[in-house]
Amino acid sequence: MKIYNTLTRKKEEFVPIEEGKVSMYVCGPTVYNLIHIGNARPMIVFDTVRRYFEYKGYKVKYVSNFTDVDDKIIKRSIEENIPSAEVAEKYIAECVKDMQGMNVREATVHPRATREIGGMIDMIGILIDKGHAYNVGGTVYFRTRSFRPYGKLSHKNIDDLESGHRDEDHQVKVTGEEGKEDPLDFVLWKPRKEGEPAWDSPWSAGRPGWHIECSVMSRKYLGETIDIHAGGEDLIFPHHENEIAQSEAASGKEFAHYWMHNAFLNIDGVKMSKSLGNFKTVRDISEMYDLQVLRFFMLSAHYRSPLNFSKELMDSAKAGLERILTAIDRLRSLNCWKDIDPADEVYAREQLLQLSQKFEASMDDDFNTADAISAVFEIVKAANINVTEDSSASLRNEYLTAMEKFCEVLGIVTEKKEEILDDEIAALIEERQAARKAKDFARADEIRNLLQSKGILLKDTREGVKWSRA
Repeated sequence: MKIYNTLTRKKEEFVPIEEGKVSMYVCGPTVYNLIHIGNARPMIVFDTVRRYFEYKGYKVKYVSNFTDVDDKIIKRSIEENIPSAEVAEKYIAECVKDMQGMNVREATVHPRATREIGGMIDMIGILIDKGHAYNVGGTVYFRTRSFRPYGKLSHKNIDDLESGHRDEDHQVKVTGEEGKEDPLDFVLWKPRKEGEPAWDSPWSAGRPGWHIECSVMSRKYLGETIDIHAGGEDLIFPHHENEIAQSEAASGKEFAHYWMHNAFLNIDGVKMSKSLGNFKTVRDISEMYDLQVLRFFMLSAHYRSPLNFSKELMDSAKAGLERILTAIDRLRSLNCWKDIDPADEVYAREQLLQLSQKFEASMDDDFNTADAISAVFEIVKAANINVTEDSSASLRNEYLTAMEKFCEVLGIVTEKKEEILDDEIAALIEERQAARKAKDFARADEIRNLLQSKGILLKDTREGVKWSRA
């Protein structure tokens, strides 16, 4: 199995630290709003990576965090006039709903930054003791030039870097910045501002910087050196670069052997942004499509290739997914009872074996889900031709088993949704409306999720609730 390693910029044979086991850390969302489809891509991609490792027989320990203390969470708490912890709790719950809709499995551990503050204070203390960090008026900075390999992941020359690089979602100005030794030094701990959550530390009452959070959570749950660290390519610099610097400076050991990054997702050919009016949450998509379609769409391209979201491509993904599920339903319903000479089915079995090998070869080649799905479509075609009521039950079962296990790797749910009648839908919608009027939003959401699980999509409009079948 080969993995493209961002660190070396080449495909490398995967060799785990411990035979038969895989340790993975995937950077999770900052929970201040509903997750958008850009958040969804790494969730789906690396869930599929995990599933394939397990298919190959590995025991995977998969850690993905929730960033539950952040400037945007604090801003939302002020807007909604509720504590920041309540904001985080609310949107973690919403995130979990969307993950379930996309059939993204729960991580082995979902750590939260606010529950790991003690570990962050400990690591910062180690970095100060080793001369890699320093305190300026309660703000602690990492001494970037003290870590000689800085830039090795992003392949940036430290002398060419400018001060203050950080993506717009996470760039913050902190008190004491004028006391930095070097413009490239980044924050490990910052003192509180009025109205912000804070924790006591040896330097000030405050909160951690963003980068230290993932380093500490990865170390606590997976150890000082892990097999795979993953996330979106926007995290390569500075987040993952800074994680490497502080983790390796503290431990003296390599942080991660393999670094995996998925490419950006655009909307109709342009970058998604609220200012352009093309910002789409997973919840928005769920009102138009079953989220299994979104998952299938995401996997229809290689994870390192830029992906363009459009209605046309989603409709194509919906049709492709339906083709696979229809073929599986047909095989399940076939009554193959006749005795067939196995020799008459040799070619059909050989074809299935070759296509199964093609699926595995695609996934072994840096998790190429696009080619793997192509192999599944070829199996569908072969099944439609080779497996009929005149086939043996064993041949039918072999094709069905192959399709089911490959769909499981891809996270595609193959069980047919229970049919729900129009009058049942109307009654549930009426109950949901009554729940909303009574401000019982938990029950209203429960009904929406129930209907969605049965393939019924709801859309709230000025004219009332509209529904459609996925």
